[in-house]
Amino acid sequence: MRGTSTFRNQLRVVALVAGALVLAACGGGGSTSSSSAASSSGAGSSLIDSARCERNRAAGTITYISGYGYSASAGQLDVFVAKQLGYFDQLCLKVEINASGANGQQLVAANQAQFTSLGSASDVMLSAANSKNLKAIATYGTQPPFAIFANEKIKSLKDLEGGTLGYFINLTPIASAMLEAAGVDVSKVKLVKMTNYDPTVVPRGQVDAIVGYASNQVQTLRAMNLPFTEFLPEQFGVNGTYNVAEVNTQFLEKNRAVAADFMRAGMKAAELCLADEAQCVDIVAKLAAENNQGAAFPEEQLARTWKVESQWVRDSAGGDPGVQTAAMWQPEYELVQKYTDAKLPPLADMMDNELVAGLYQDGKLQWPGQ
Repeated sequence: MRGTSTFRNQLRVVALVAGALVLAACGGGGSTSSSSAASSSGAGSSLIDSARCERNRAAGTITYISGYGYSASAGQLDVFVAKQLGYFDQLCLKVEINASGANGQQLVAANQAQFTSLGSASDVMLSAANSKNLKAIATYGTQPPFAIFANEKIKSLKDLEGGTLGYFINLTPIASAMLEAAGVDVSKVKLVKMTNYDPTVVPRGQVDAIVGYASNQVQTLRAMNLPFTEFLPEQFGVNGTYNVAEVNTQFLEKNRAVAADFMRAGMKAAELCLADEAQCVDIVAKLAAENNQGAAFPEEQLARTWKVESQWVRDSAGGDPGVQTAAMWQPEYELVQKYTDAKLPPLADMMDNELVAGLYQDGKLQWPGQ
């Protein structure tokens, strides 16, 4: 993305992709074909014993719904790479990926898929208030992914009073906490629900600021050398989480060991992507292009995103990639209770903190043959 028109074209592609979700959920465009998996890895031969292999095969096809297309984000990037490099094949898992854009939680909760990913624990909590068929099994960081990026005339969040603040889906409890910490009277701010993800509306003055993503829209503006002001949660003492993997609760209860192997393959890919960012970005960029999402997810954008988000994974309070604890979620749990009307279940009911932690021994991922 080197210019505004190019970025707008990408946004139009994203809109078209999102509209194709229902078709793709039934096997249409946007899913990564199993025929291309492991094409460059030499994988495909099982690394596990026959009994374990039979058990994993007996679970049938496992469907993963990408939270946001082919974005280079933890919990997504690693699934694409695990499939492409044959890690699932090596564990006798048949995995299909739906990368068409949205509604992953709805499909997983409705038993139409088994795994998906979301941007933060608060997203999971808000959905958990309405569905008991979802379980969070991995949290990839303790850095909230959100940022408020503003027109350069906005020198403090207090300057938003009398102005406009855009948001996507909801304002997010993290943003609400930032505004309160900055002493902003939100009743004096006009809140605008955004209809596209074009960040250039901020420097162009169409809105004064937007609650967006520090690894995506902010990096796009920076790459375009456009002036803006950035406000991050940590500047206001606001803590949260980055990216969460969820599984269908019924599937987990029936196939716990299979779910563990699915996550094991993902964590192996995550290790690779932390060690070799360029290789993983290249893999996903090619997949996006092959599946008609290349314009929405060009390689330079994916590289910018993963450069930021990979560091969030390395800095996670959970230590090993994906390992989560109730303590990691507690600050965000309190924010959701404070800033929304959601009736939240106890943290323990929303999380399974043992599945991914059990994949590691002394800080090392346990992989067959190693």
